[in-house]
Parts: sequence; structure tokens; C-alpha cells
Amino acid sequence: MPITLKALKPKEADFEPQTLGEHIRKRRLELWLTQRQLGDRLGVSSNTVLNWERGHTDAPFQCIPAILGFLGYDPFPVASGLPEHMLSKRRVMGWSIAKAARHLGVDEGTWAAWERGETILFREHRARIARFLGLHAEAVHGEMAARWNRSHQEASNKKS
Repeated sequence: MPITLKALKPKEADFEPQTLGEHIRKRRLELWLTQRQLGDRLGVSSNTVLNWERGHTDAPFQCIPAILGFLGYDPFPVASGLPEHMLSKRRVMGWSIAKAARHLGVDEGTWAAWERGETILFREHRARIARFLGLHAEAVHGEMAARWNRSHQEASNKKS
């Protein structure tokens, strides 16, 4: 009597990931891990991994350091301006806005405004941000001066 063996067809891992969830899925498939195995590694449930991979939910910031460790690289775009640098550093640290704000000694609304691109008015705050990001203070001061000049130029153009 012939025996028929059945098995699940392996999932194809040869695709170009666009989202964090797709990066997670691709790496998991390359390593032949189940969602449960990955969830155990990351300290989350298999349903959480499933939801990330399908784009139903985003990974919370506190999980990002473990995810980046699992991936072995940072799939997020390289930060181009100060707000993007702040978000990127916060994401790598796995910090909420509240935790980042506490670390810098500012209120979370202030941090959120800076991350949205609003001008950092006080020189001491600029210096703290520069130290936190590992940038030269003068680079932060220069970006803020340029932002201030642009906003006031736009305001004066609107009046004319």
C-alpha cells in the first residue's frame, strides 16, 4: 500500500519588503521560523506577529529594538532632518515621546512639537538635543536658524 506524505508548501521569501511588517515576515521566512517561534523570541504572541506582518497593527516603540536586533539592520529610511533624527533615535531606543521628553527634561508636548518640525527656541534645548542625537550643537543651531528664517520669510511674503 503506497504512502502519501503531505506537508505545507514553503512560503516564498523572495520579495522586496516595503513595510516593517514585510521586513519581519521576510526575515522570519528566511530563517524558517514560525510566527509563534518569532513571537517567543520577541516576547509577543504569534497573533501580534501576524498582525504586524499583515499591516493590521504597528509594532510599539518598546518592541523596535528587539525587532531591529532580529532583522540585523534598520529598515527605516535614513533621517534627513532634525525631526526625523529625533524620531529615529527614539525608535531605536524603544522610547515613547513621554520617555524621550523626560530624558531631556522637557514636557512631552514640547518634544512632540519638535518632532513635528517646530522650531526649538532655546539654545539649551538645542544643545540637549544635539547631545542626545550625537550631533554638533552648531548643526542644530544652524538648522533652527534656517527654519526660523524660512518661517518669517513666508510670513512676510503673505503680508505683501
